[in-house]
Amino acid sequence: MTDIPGTLAPYAANEHGSLGRLHAESSHAYRSEYQRDRDRIIHSTAFRRLVYKTQVFVNHEGDMFRTRLTHSLEVAQIARTAAGILNVNEPLVEAICLAHDLGHTPYGHAGQDALNACMRDYGGFEHNLQSLRVVDLLEERYAEFPGLNLMFETREGILKHCSARNARELGDLGKRFLERSQPSLEAQLANLADEIAYNNHDIDDGVRAGLLDESELCELELFGMQYREVTARYPDISARRRMHEVIRRMINYVVTDLVVHSAEQIADAGLDSVAAVRAQAGPLVGFSDKVRRENRDLKRYLHKNLYQHYRVLRMTNKAAKVIRDLFTAFMEDRRLMPPEHSLKAAVAMDNDGEAAKARIVADYVAGMTDRYAILEHQRLFEPSERT
Repeated sequence: MTDIPGTLAPYAANEHGSLGRLHAESSHAYRSEYQRDRDRIIHSTAFRRLVYKTQVFVNHEGDMFRTRLTHSLEVAQIARTAAGILNVNEPLVEAICLAHDLGHTPYGHAGQDALNACMRDYGGFEHNLQSLRVVDLLEERYAEFPGLNLMFETREGILKHCSARNARELGDLGKRFLERSQPSLEAQLANLADEIAYNNHDIDDGVRAGLLDESELCELELFGMQYREVTARYPDISARRRMHEVIRRMINYVVTDLVVHSAEQIADAGLDSVAAVRAQAGPLVGFSDKVRRENRDLKRYLHKNLYQHYRVLRMTNKAAKVIRDLFTAFMEDRRLMPPEHSLKAAVAMDNDGEAAKARIVADYVAGMTDRYAILEHQRLFEPSERT
């Protein structure tokens, strides 16, 4: 099955003009290629693991906080809505959103930073590249090819940023970083849906955890405007319901701005094809100047008051130590890993040297959930823990 002609804008990504899959496959009888990508991602092992991977708070800190899985679902919901309004490829947008964090380490950005430091002499570690590695190589679900064998546009959307050095090794997928061309509108939309989701939902989790103060949040224009409207209209509702209503309105406000401003940008550009999207000097999907400033102020506030809160830093410091300890132990003796991973590390070392071995170790560590990493650390370093 293919995209139905006439149902998408001419500048929307479509499978007819796609560079396709790394490994050729026959079309499906009743699903489009991007629907197949979405379905493959949902059924992948890496996607299931996201339920036990940190967004801001480590998994065991509470059952009500967001995880990488719930975050990915929220990103996809926001992006699907906007895609429908802009008349771009909704299944593609959804697939990108669901896959964008597949390569994330346990413990969120603290885990990524720690693993990147461990891999400094071996090519570094970046979760966007790891997400691509997961879907291209690490998932083992199909008899005829490694990975999930996703469409070019889905893989392109997963790779939000990339160094020139890495881009040169990625063939057609890396060209846009070298030529400074633009990704599809669907990829641009997924990127901003991610920002909308984490900005707004991190407020919710931060307040729930007692780390953010509503009175301070009200000083921010983006939050304060919605908060005042809600309290004026619903003075007697509970604090939790009030916060949910404020967050809901904030998301609606920024998504509305995003689709209105993006539609104007697209119309002004006079796009008639995907090629025209790629030839633009900059992204066409974006916020108005006013909302961009409001988002910037919110991100600065969250960085200072949530991500740098001493309680969050204490946990992320412990998490970084777990990652460093695991990586160091496995590099010193790859036999400490389960046999499957130990064998891969041995083969990589024999064929391509220590950097290749380090990449296999990084694959194993990055694939862990928060709680599995804690258990592995206990098994390796606590004498009383059963192995």
